[in-house]
Amino acid sequence: MEKDNLQFSRLRSLRSRKRIIKKDVEKQIRKKYKRSRELWKLRRNIPLVPLEKPYQKGFVRFFVVRDDVQRSKDGNFFEELLKKINTEMYSETRKFLKKKRKSGRRIYVEKEQKIANVYPWEWNNPKFGLTERERQYFIKKEDYCPIRKSVKEYYEFIEPWRFVLRVKPNIITHYKPLDSDLEREYDRLESYLNQDKVTGIICKNIYGKSDKWRDKYKRDPLNNRKYFHYKRSATEIAEMLIDK
Repeated sequence: MEKDNLQFSRLRSLRSRKRIIKKDVEKQIRKKYKRSRELWKLRRNIPLVPLEKPYQKGFVRFFVVRDDVQRSKDGNFFEELLKKINTEMYSETRKFLKKKRKSGRRIYVEKEQKIANVYPWEWNNPKFGLTERERQYFIKKEDYCPIRKSVKEYYEFIEPWRFVLRVKPNIITHYKPLDSDLEREYDRLESYLNQDKVTGIICKNIYGKSDKWRDKYKRDPLNNRKYFHYKRSATEIAEMLIDK
């Protein structure tokens, strides 16, 4: 009788067995995700090896301080600022063209290149290193994304005329060696972690909450036109009741 009770107590319900299986799956995903991040850091930190014979691969375009600005008393100031917001663009030819459809036919137009914007997580970041004087040359702007239904904030440089574009040959002087075993393991883990169900578990249990950005950048409903009319009508009704 005691043996029967012991065997019965060891039996688990269907709900308990499902919970254990679910936890085991999450543990395996966490383990593989952690290993994937470790491999990513190893791949990134592989030292570059200099080439015996450097070669040219297209052209690179970037911004430099204008000559008249460089000769002014603020030349060094704008040089240091440009290091933080400069952008680079690569092209096979010196013209930096792209295809565009106009009136049913394809034409070539010049690629547009702008100074990089500064985002809120960079604005006060000490690693980014913006000084109080440098912040005075930026203006805060907002863009609404209809796809994500969120507002994106950024800081735009207000005097882009101080910089001009410069083109030079893109010379390749170093290369990064590949570790075949490391690349094979990393590709295998990424193939598993990029599955839809696995990605959902990672976003919910590792990042904390799925679609966390949606709550962070959620618009205030009071700024919506529909809510504005509702609020206005409710206010008018309240004033009428007070008058009575």
